[in-house]
Amino acid sequence: MAAAPRPLQTEAARLGAAYFDQPCISLAKALLGQVLVRKLPDGRELWGRIVETEAYLGGEDTASHSRGGRRTARNAAMFMRPGTLYVYQIYGIYFCMNVSSQGEGAAVLLRSLEPLRGLETMRELRLARQQKAPARLLQDWQLCNGPSKLCQALAIDRSFDQQDLGCNPSLWLEPGLEASGDQVPICVPRIGISGEWAQKPLRFYLQGNQCVSAIDKNAEGRRPRGAVAEKCL
Repeated sequence: MAAAPRPLQTEAARLGAAYFDQPCISLAKALLGQVLVRKLPDGRELWGRIVETEAYLGGEDTASHSRGGRRTARNAAMFMRPGTLYVYQIYGIYFCMNVSSQGEGAAVLLRSLEPLRGLETMRELRLARQQKAPARLLQDWQLCNGPSKLCQALAIDRSFDQQDLGCNPSLWLEPGLEASGDQVPICVPRIGISGEWAQKPLRFYLQGNQCVSAIDKNAEGRRPRGAVAEKCL
């Protein structure tokens, strides 16, 4: 596990509206390595480094909730200004969190975090949402290695939908430390996507990070260790 980031400083350290105001793919890549901070109502802070994202472009992207420019009460946040949180529920139980970007109906799904601070609290929050007691204690790398796990560990629910990540008092983004030399960005197809968009390289993760939800062995096997894939530049 990486060393904890520098102590929180002032609100000036937070990444604001200008940071999120960029094209969806650019934002999805830029978010890798940044630190997401969640402040609970009791004042405890949970920190995690973003290690995996997915871009959803809207419009012709048939995997996007906003495909074809379709606006609904559910996906309204995707059409709001960059940096707006889009939190939706799946299976009637779990939540997933996205951040809007430039582009009509475009947003970035936060898929995985590397826990940095508040791990025991994250573990408690995860266990509180389990349908049954797990056979084994959750390991650190398992706490946030998936979009719904991430939301469970940070106590994120629909109340965060349409909130501004650039100025929210309970959830914000800070500049992260540079990844270690053996953790390089890689872009691969998204997970669970079918149709003509299934093979488009719109999932981004730090290769070599244990907290990524799923590695793409085919993509990693095609590139030299330590090299950055051309399509990710």
